[in-house]
Amino acid sequence: MADNREARAKIRSHQRTPSGSRDFKEATKRDALARLEVELERLVGALPECRKVLVEKEFKGFKNLFSRFLAEQGPSVTWEKIQKLPEGAVIDYSTLEMPTTDNIHHMLDKLVVVKLNGGLGTSMGCKGPKSVIQVRNELTFLDLTVQQIEHLNKTYKCNVPLVLMNSFNTDEDTQKVIHKYKGLKLDIHTFNQSCHPRINRESLLPIAKNPDVHEDIEAWYPPGHGDFYESFNNSGLLQKFIKEGRTYCFISNIDNLGATVDLNILNLLLNPEQKAQTEFVMEVTDKTRADVKGGTLIQYEDKLRLLEIAQVPKEHVDDFKSVSQFKFFNTNNLWAKLDAIRRVVDQGSLNMEIIVNNKSLADGVNVIQLETAVGAAMKCFEGGIGVNVPRSRFLPVKKTSDLLLVMSNLYSLSHGSLVMSPQRMFPSTPLVKLGDNHFAKVKEFLNRFATVPDLIELDHLTVSGDVTFGRRVSLKGTVIIIANHGDRIDIPSGAVLENKIVSGNLRILDH
Repeated sequence: MADNREARAKIRSHQRTPSGSRDFKEATKRDALARLEVELERLVGALPECRKVLVEKEFKGFKNLFSRFLAEQGPSVTWEKIQKLPEGAVIDYSTLEMPTTDNIHHMLDKLVVVKLNGGLGTSMGCKGPKSVIQVRNELTFLDLTVQQIEHLNKTYKCNVPLVLMNSFNTDEDTQKVIHKYKGLKLDIHTFNQSCHPRINRESLLPIAKNPDVHEDIEAWYPPGHGDFYESFNNSGLLQKFIKEGRTYCFISNIDNLGATVDLNILNLLLNPEQKAQTEFVMEVTDKTRADVKGGTLIQYEDKLRLLEIAQVPKEHVDDFKSVSQFKFFNTNNLWAKLDAIRRVVDQGSLNMEIIVNNKSLADGVNVIQLETAVGAAMKCFEGGIGVNVPRSRFLPVKKTSDLLLVMSNLYSLSHGSLVMSPQRMFPSTPLVKLGDNHFAKVKEFLNRFATVPDLIELDHLTVSGDVTFGRRVSLKGTVIIIANHGDRIDIPSGAVLENKIVSGNLRILDH
């Protein structure tokens, strides 16, 4: 019972408490950390010698996260201290200079491409890594990434390496898949992000009984992509690339199909107008009403930093969502200087905001995961800037509604890169909402389209209920199709729907 009281005291620690209880709270925090250390030592002790060094490094990172979690006192941002973005903090992409062709080869020799590949495809109803979901012409996210970089290497006669940050969830399957790229002009390196123990919300102790992750996979988690810097350093790859004379890495989510190597941004980094080289660039793009929950750039304590909605005090959430107050949002396309990464890791100065992710396991146990975001490290680097890029550099596939867009005639495929059709009159993509009950999983979604509709002139599509689409359907303007419970709507082959609402029951039967 004492453990439970201590834990409840901890979980309420963001509330104001009378000064008389402060000593008690400090004692319970010290006790929680000491008990955690004992448990971690027990887990390490049960490991074979060959694995101890790496796991001890990972657990050191976890202890640091946990002690910072215990020390947190409410929101990490004081709203009134947010400053106006200074002049030049965010550079407009259209003002960037294109490098000369003869210089591009040398520039690319300074670059490493990193793809964050730790996620599973479970939210889209797929098994295994998300990166092996087929997105276009039977090609996966990973296929498209490999094609892009191989094309870059062939075109400019260079050797840009591709680095995949896997998690324990994705590593084994990814290793099997990358064998098929052996004959290509491309070096692929992989490393795993850390593996941290899930913590019981009541006792604040790891729920893992032994250190074998795959024996009890529910007891462990990958701690968000903010773990990139330490894991990249621990892998030895950071030192390898610095020795080779490489200067910058370009980091992005593997499911963002717009995150291709951009030579203008690389030129800005390697050939700056001012003397000092920028250590960190965050690509941002104009916020729309669809992006109001996305992280934004702020000036705080005289440094640029990422502000996520989870850090915002409740009374200011509406201000955060305001498109007029915060014009940009983070695409999670980031450029970081390699020697600067080594410096902040060696100094231990990576104090990224902690995301507390509460989960309930199948057996009813409530756990917490302590995570960090890769963009939150911006404040730890010197001379960070934002670049306001076109929306085309942010094309994430998180749901089947995104998949519909990238499979459609809105785009064509060129050497692994998606290019918007010149027939589209405006550069923005349509807003698509597909009902979760019938379209959320990839297999169900594919079964509902005989062929992908023509979306060139579509602005907005909402589909809800049991709806199927025939061949060569064309959708234009705003189209809303709603089949109520028990009804079914079959959109016939060749149908052209322009600014239409379709509801009720419509069956097309073969005879």
